[in-house]
Amino acid sequence: MSQQVRVRFAPSPTGPLHIGGVRTALFNYLFAKKNNGIFFLRVEDTDQNRFVPGAEEYIMEALEWLGISPDETIGKNEKFGPYRQSERKDLYQQYATQLINSGNAYYAFDTAEALDAARKKDEEQGITFIYNHHNREKLDTSLVISSEETATRIANGEHYVIRFKTPVNETLHLHDIIRGDVKFETSLLDDKVLFKSDGMPTYHLANIVDDHLMETSHVIRGEEWLPSMPLHVLLYRSFGWDAPQFAHLPLIMKPVGNGKLSKRDGDKMGFPVFPLDWKTDEGISSGYREKGFFPEAVINFLALLGWNDGTEKELYTLDELVNSFDLSRVHKAGAKFDPEKNKWFNHQYLIKQKDTDLAKAFAPILAEKQITVSEDKLTRIVSLIKERAHFVSEFWEMSDFFFVAPTAYDEKAIKNWKAETPGLMQELISVLEGITDYTSVNIETIIKDWMTKNEIGMGKVMQPFRLSLVGALKGPHLFDIVEMIGKEETINRLQKAIASI
Repeated sequence: MSQQVRVRFAPSPTGPLHIGGVRTALFNYLFAKKNNGIFFLRVEDTDQNRFVPGAEEYIMEALEWLGISPDETIGKNEKFGPYRQSERKDLYQQYATQLINSGNAYYAFDTAEALDAARKKDEEQGITFIYNHHNREKLDTSLVISSEETATRIANGEHYVIRFKTPVNETLHLHDIIRGDVKFETSLLDDKVLFKSDGMPTYHLANIVDDHLMETSHVIRGEEWLPSMPLHVLLYRSFGWDAPQFAHLPLIMKPVGNGKLSKRDGDKMGFPVFPLDWKTDEGISSGYREKGFFPEAVINFLALLGWNDGTEKELYTLDELVNSFDLSRVHKAGAKFDPEKNKWFNHQYLIKQKDTDLAKAFAPILAEKQITVSEDKLTRIVSLIKERAHFVSEFWEMSDFFFVAPTAYDEKAIKNWKAETPGLMQELISVLEGITDYTSVNIETIIKDWMTKNEIGMGKVMQPFRLSLVGALKGPHLFDIVEMIGKEETINRLQKAIASI
């Protein structure tokens, strides 16, 4: 590539960043880094009616947490700033006027009532109303009134919009990196509004002007923008500019049924669709961070939603993703979101964490329960349970018996408590009392020797023993539990079970 790769993520600050937007940002980031390019973030806030306070800061924090911060953005390496569109609005008027002067755009003064009447008239004749070459010279536009009248009406403060004058009877043969060659008939396109009399551009004009001025080389965005591709290419042509290359990413689909993944799907099935918690007066929409996901796991999972490198490999570091990423390997079809696979990825990253780090993450949960334990002991406990966990938040339920004796016993497991069990447990207490080297391996050896010598079946001892210590038939290796809780506590729990069950 002769031109430096410059790609952008350009969200609107209208609320929390959806996970689909995160994936768009990620693919732009990976493409930039793979090609020694620049990944920049531009905030497209021209629609002030939909602006939500805090959304811009949320987007920045989310990308920072995920480890894919932009190289250039608001307040950071502003080579082509400002990077907030509302601060660039003085630019757009001149470009809108340039299109007027070149004959590629025109003023339209139609009122909402007039457009509604025109729409109803077409519907009565079985025609779908499209504002384009069919009617633009029959409506209230500068194409049919004099330039003097146009200037007078604008000077008088009359409301207007500037519309693009879409060419007629032209077939556009365009190329999308992901979808290949695509074809559009210009006669079927409408004349989009580019600029409004309030001084603000629409998305289409601002987007094109900024991408040109910021030297964007590739536009990588969601497939919902594919229908806008012909307009954008025509705008570039009208300005006499080279268009960037386009790549339209597949949608992220809901886990069940058809359609795009929504917040409602997450609420219904209990998984987040936002990277961070989003708080409103109505409540909190949960985020991946607060749900206990590792950012690396979220990145890894999202990268494989619609892309793979052609191998069976599933676990990638961010550097490995950068090295492997290629837009030609992005799928055309939508990628179905799988909540269980999402959790699986987090499990893979959890078991890779250092036990000491996991212990530090678990410690605040214990502190809330007013439980104090040494760092060494907690680290050992974490090492025994983490293989079965998806999240640190599950640690307590998986390990509570290490810290507190059971107060109840699983009803199904009690069926293994036979008439001879109390006597066997009393004998077991005697064996435990005689052990001096109270380590897992030694305790296991002595107790198994005792069972073998007395021809006692494994199930007659092991299941009631575990039930006495844990309250259920769950948990890590039994003799690791025995060592961790200590001899006195082990015997106390056995005596309590003998008395209670």
